[in-house]
Amino acid sequence: MHDTAAVLEHIGQAFGGSAFPGAGLLQGSFDGCEPYDAVRPFQTQQAWRGLDAAFLDAHADALSFFSEAGFRFFLPAYLIADVEGQLCVADPAFHLTHGFSDTTVQVRTERGVFVMRQGKSAFINPRRYGAMTWYEYARSRLSVFPREEARAIVAYLEFKHNAQPQSVDHAAIEAALQGFWWERAQTAPVAERLQQHLAEQEAYLAAMGAAGQERRGAP
Repeated sequence: MHDTAAVLEHIGQAFGGSAFPGAGLLQGSFDGCEPYDAVRPFQTQQAWRGLDAAFLDAHADALSFFSEAGFRFFLPAYLIADVEGQLCVADPAFHLTHGFSDTTVQVRTERGVFVMRQGKSAFINPRRYGAMTWYEYARSRLSVFPREEARAIVAYLEFKHNAQPQSVDHAAIEAALQGFWWERAQTAPVAERLQQHLAEQEAYLAAMGAAGQERRGAP
């Protein structure tokens, strides 16, 4: 799927039924003030449709600090703006592909040349995350998307992959598609299953609440 209109329609349909998770559930990191400052402007935006590219570009850092719920809800706004060629700063493709390929950088110092590994096999922060690599973190974070949304993301990434064959992101997109997204688009739980689970949980909590009232003799 390489047609711009088709990709936009696919994204709109796949994410059209997503519900705002709530202002208190948008922030994923709480280290320092930067995450709150980046995410705060979205707390009053209860619909991702209608967010213009200037707003998204001005708050590009939010993609790094959203919780999984916030990232899932607002991602389609960034995807659509990117497909339409309206983004100058925000790079949603990076946040969908980082962690699925390795890169190395040589850093020369007075004490020698150090080879710094980044990406798939690199550790995130061993003091906090132990042996977790960026690949493992990426798979965990991006598993928030059900099958329909994963397929829309595949359409977006394939569009980017084919529209910009000379881009520096080309290899990263290909690695992410092969290493995660194509499989996710086929095997992830469908959105209906998520809705069914939520309905079952609500019914269970309602039943437990009613049982508790009966035990206390409440009317």
